[in-house]
Amino acid sequence: MSTSDVTREGIRGAHPGREALTGAVSTLDGHRREHPRGRRIRRGEPEFRSYYDKPVLNQIVWEPRDIAGYLFLGGLAGASSVLAAGADLTGRPGLARPLKYTALGAITGSVAALVNDLGRPARFVNMLRVLKWTSPMSVGSWILMAYGPLAGAAAVSQATGILPGLGRAAALGAGAVGPAVAAYTAPLICDTAVPAWHEGFREMPFVFVGSAAAAAGGMGMATAPVSQAGPARRAAVLGSALETAALWRMERRMGMVAEPYRTGRSGLLMRAAKALTVGGAVGALLGARSRRVSAVAGAALLAGSACTRFGVFHAGVASAADPKYTVVPQRRRLEERKAAEANKSAQAAASSAAQEAEGSADS
Repeated sequence: MSTSDVTREGIRGAHPGREALTGAVSTLDGHRREHPRGRRIRRGEPEFRSYYDKPVLNQIVWEPRDIAGYLFLGGLAGASSVLAAGADLTGRPGLARPLKYTALGAITGSVAALVNDLGRPARFVNMLRVLKWTSPMSVGSWILMAYGPLAGAAAVSQATGILPGLGRAAALGAGAVGPAVAAYTAPLICDTAVPAWHEGFREMPFVFVGSAAAAAGGMGMATAPVSQAGPARRAAVLGSALETAALWRMERRMGMVAEPYRTGRSGLLMRAAKALTVGGAVGALLGARSRRVSAVAGAALLAGSACTRFGVFHAGVASAADPKYTVVPQRRRLEERKAAEANKSAQAAASSAAQEAEGSADS
């Protein structure tokens, strides 16, 4: 309960030093001013504070094992189905067989990780009550429901030999839905307020698709005979190139918001991902005739894809915990908007003056 009152003579009963902190405090404008708690903030020394020293954003409470595992396994499943369908169409049963099994195992693990994070299976079922096109989670849930039975039917038919025609059709259907399974998790995480995810919305789908293709190609290289693993090697190389280029472009465009991708635990994971992915791609190119080299390169590609997903996850956690990654981009956008409005007003004034001058000349 407050014991101070505002009167005509001023504030009566005020307690110095007990003023409330109002939002984030910084010196980005370059002026000296007193810190609310008495410490002078020096020029060029930004400090971000929030109410009761709480972060600006709600912190991410998801378990890395569940959500990052869900991202990785979903991408592996979708891309594996695409490769398996292509192997079926081109007469490569030694490549199609293990990839169908991989797709079923990966999508099962992905859904299990998601349900474990949700807490109860009923929560996943509840997401299927409606289809909301503007919600990546709603669309993703229906994509999983369409894809899962197809991947399961293809794998079961392959293992048992029952209804091979139906199994082949299911494999082709899973291959058609596979790209959506591999890609939808990118807009899912980018459609949040987490700076390291949201600011990367342009490149993140390419990062995830490339990572998924590299992982599925690595699995094909590790499990299929060398003579039939050509498509897997090509997918691994192309996926690695796409992932690496998209990550480079994303970090370059995001500026300071990309710092979590280079520092801390997430930075360590992303550096490991780049090394494993590039090394696996080189192995795919040089070890086309060696079963041992193909297996090692495939394992490196799988590990690199997993490191990418876990690195992206931890980068999001780090960016949500530090207020500057939220405050600074917002202020920059506000300044740019104000500058654009001022420029527009100046142009309008100049145009109006020119019209008046022209009218005076005519008269």
